[in-house]
Amino acid sequence: QVQLVESGGGLVQAGESLRLSCAASGRTFSSSAMGWFRQAPGKEREFVAAISRSGGTYYAGSVKGRFTISRDNAGNTKYLQMNTLKPEDTAVYYCAAGAYYCLDYGCYAAMGQWHYWGQGTQVTVSS
Repeated sequence: QVQLVESGGGLVQAGESLRLSCAASGRTFSSSAMGWFRQAPGKEREFVAAISRSGGTYYAGSVKGRFTISRDNAGNTKYLQMNTLKPEDTAVYYCAAGAYYCLDYGCYAAMGQWHYWGQGTQVTVSS
């Protein structure tokens, strides 16, 4: 059974940092892209960042320069380093795997391209 499990969420003050982790089990994800999405209360789930199987990275404009996505060599654990957090970053953060055929930002940002999802981890940034 494929499982993605997020960890690392919590409550921080504006300007602080957090690192989210996503551990994958049940299969090898070295051939897939891995991504992060988030959903704030009352809003739709939105794309945050993705890393392709070749290591290319893609970021939403709202987080570019503050967030960094990475993955371990085996490809089954990925990370989202979040710096200079803002109250508007408050959301449930979901990791995703799949997007096997994506080659550009628009494709990675589309939820339908992702085959596997975690349960989410809450990030709350106070002002």
